[in-house]
Amino acid sequence: MRLKVFSLVTMLLSPFSVWAQFQLKGTVKSQDDNSIVSSCTVYLNDGSRLVEVNQKGEFVFNLLPDGGYTVHFTSGSFKYKNLQVNLEGKDQSIQVYLEPQAQELDEALVTSTTTLGLNRMNAVENMGLYEGKKSEVIIPSNLTANLSTNNARQVYSKVAGLNIWENDGAGLQLSIGGRGLDPNRTSNFNVRQNGYDISADALGYPESYYTPPLEGIGKIQIVRGAASLQYGTQFGGLINFVIKRPVEDKKLELVARQSLGSFGFYNTFTSVSGTVGKISYYSFLQYKKGDGWRPNSQFENYTFYSNVNYKITEKTDIGIDFTKMNYLAQQPGGLTDQMYEEDPRQSNRERNWFSVDWNLYAFHLDHKFNKNNSFNLRFFGLNAYRYAVGFRPNRVASIDDNSQRDLIKGDFQNWGTEARFLKRYSLGKIQSIGLIGARYYSGFNHSTQGFGSTGSGPDFDYIEDDDSLLNDYRFPNKNTSLFFENIFFLTEKLSLTPGIRFEYIKTTADGYYATVYRDLAGNILERTVTEEYRINTRDFLIGGLGISYKPSVKTEFYGNVSQNYRSITFSDMRVTNPSAVVDQNLQDEKGYSMDLGVRSDQTGVINYDLSLFYLNYDNRIGEVQFYDENNRVLRKRGNIGRAVIQGLESYAEWNVMKTLLPERTKWAGSVFGNLALINSIYKASEVPGVEGNQVEFVPKVNLKSGLIIGYQEFKANFQYTYLSDQYSDATNAIDGGVSAVVGIIPSYSIMDLSLSYQWKWFRLEGNVNNLANSVYFTRRATGYPGPGILPSDGRGYYFTLQFKL
Repeated sequence: MRLKVFSLVTMLLSPFSVWAQFQLKGTVKSQDDNSIVSSCTVYLNDGSRLVEVNQKGEFVFNLLPDGGYTVHFTSGSFKYKNLQVNLEGKDQSIQVYLEPQAQELDEALVTSTTTLGLNRMNAVENMGLYEGKKSEVIIPSNLTANLSTNNARQVYSKVAGLNIWENDGAGLQLSIGGRGLDPNRTSNFNVRQNGYDISADALGYPESYYTPPLEGIGKIQIVRGAASLQYGTQFGGLINFVIKRPVEDKKLELVARQSLGSFGFYNTFTSVSGTVGKISYYSFLQYKKGDGWRPNSQFENYTFYSNVNYKITEKTDIGIDFTKMNYLAQQPGGLTDQMYEEDPRQSNRERNWFSVDWNLYAFHLDHKFNKNNSFNLRFFGLNAYRYAVGFRPNRVASIDDNSQRDLIKGDFQNWGTEARFLKRYSLGKIQSIGLIGARYYSGFNHSTQGFGSTGSGPDFDYIEDDDSLLNDYRFPNKNTSLFFENIFFLTEKLSLTPGIRFEYIKTTADGYYATVYRDLAGNILERTVTEEYRINTRDFLIGGLGISYKPSVKTEFYGNVSQNYRSITFSDMRVTNPSAVVDQNLQDEKGYSMDLGVRSDQTGVINYDLSLFYLNYDNRIGEVQFYDENNRVLRKRGNIGRAVIQGLESYAEWNVMKTLLPERTKWAGSVFGNLALINSIYKASEVPGVEGNQVEFVPKVNLKSGLIIGYQEFKANFQYTYLSDQYSDATNAIDGGVSAVVGIIPSYSIMDLSLSYQWKWFRLEGNVNNLANSVYFTRRATGYPGPGILPSDGRGYYFTLQFKL
């Protein structure tokens, strides 16, 4: 009888042996002196399981299913390390040795690093959740590229599908878009620095006139449309510039860079960094100037940044940031198609100027209650202006008659605060990580437009005339947001990430606009003034869901769907432009975006990310060509209709040397390809002649590829870029007419070459931009700095000498 009972029990329990659970434990020590490391965070795979070592350097994970794991080790005083461990039906005990480091790592989960050039966000990083989201992380210091000019074509070469406007050879402003989104000053992304907003008015005027110098950036984090739940509702996603962190093991580290280049280019960059007791700091100053590739393109730019942090306790840090940027640039104006064909370097505008002054302030507090609960609080503010003055008639070829210039002035004062709380917890056997946050934002934009002086210099004062203003508006904007996301690790391989976001938006316009009637000679016959006061409030809830499946430590399948929303503001409407008009009944844009892909993880041989995307864009705001009563070709901005954009985005990089000649450790070599194949169409539109057309700013083929080779401290990078034809408006106009603000943007191919050599404290860099001296353009501007075609720079040579002590 006992034997039968024992057999029965054994039979009943045998199926559960498949789910047997094991223990993984270990000890962490210093590689230098074999001493115990008593301060270290250890986590498995993507962060679903996390422990702290004890005073003896020991850690333990219990109840682990059989299988393979990636074990990560992060410590404030040692370099990040990861190991592959297979339990294989039994408990495991390991001993780990960490190498002391010079740089401070992020307090949360660090980005996975490989020998290849593109990293990705971890599931949990810097008080954010990124599981199941399409993301990229760029480390500028690992690139062989032209950092002194902020060359976006080179820096973002491995991010699939980006459309980059290249009319600013100095890198003063970043203009990138993707998936059919307008690249103008990156206005369709939520652009941040160290996690806080840097645009003119994130809600009311989301254009970014300030771009941090690449020489001072530690990493650039990019999250696509699914970022709408954590960072705002925009269709583009998030771009976060993370400035370099203070060094931990020095009281003072000095970096000095001097750059010279074609077209009178000069750049100097100096940074200081260090840690003294509980205080750490990082500051830089950049100055650059140049004459530009075209006449009337001179510029001068200053950027200063300073960060100071104080470690109150082992669990609490505070810090402040201050950024000051100022530049003055002459604008050569746009060209007609005929002028461009005759001579793309010509300019018939000598009196057009643009000035920007940007002042950013930020305070942060980080507190870690324990290994499972963390809190972050940020306060941030902006005081800034952008002024533009110039002669810009609708007929681009018109000779400047030295009359009064058009002057537009925008002053911005905004502030906000954002709080986040992150908690790790369990629901039964399901490990979970929740993030809850709140945000309040107050923006204020004072916008005026009128008649400027008849002079030729950068004079940004209106003429002394009671009738000098064409409009004068104040745009106060308010925004309150609540958001929540949660990762549910259903198994060690499968996770779900649902999320929601609530938004309350209030936009206001308070001011007047003037209508001016002129005779054929341009004299003012009559001026009427219309007072206006408008308020628009709305609140809504959006949601999303992400999924991640990791069949092995080196492969991940991911997918997500997220709703998007972009509110229009009155500041979009009240600008007088001789080449364009704006529909005064603009409506908010709505839609959703989806991603489905597979990507590599934790590999230094092959790095890839292949994904399909689908973007549904309702009430899309765009521009169409039309003829006014004088038979002039103009551009009208309004709600075009429903657009659908879908396609394939792919990136792959292969470490050739590590694969074919692993014994040649002094050599390095890899090849990469980045290809986006995109189809776009207007599915519905009330605008005649638009339905069935292609969406503007969407090249069907977007290719970037390159070869990277190195020998010891020498590195070389060759890059090839190709974009097919794209339209600049919804009517798919081919010819630009007299204003050239609409029309096709022809396909173009560009080659770049970059070299670098490191010797002790010195680093020498050389770059040849546009190696084949291709003639091309990427943008037709409607207003400043046009209107008309804005040619991109021809071949240019640049040299940089860096000294680091």
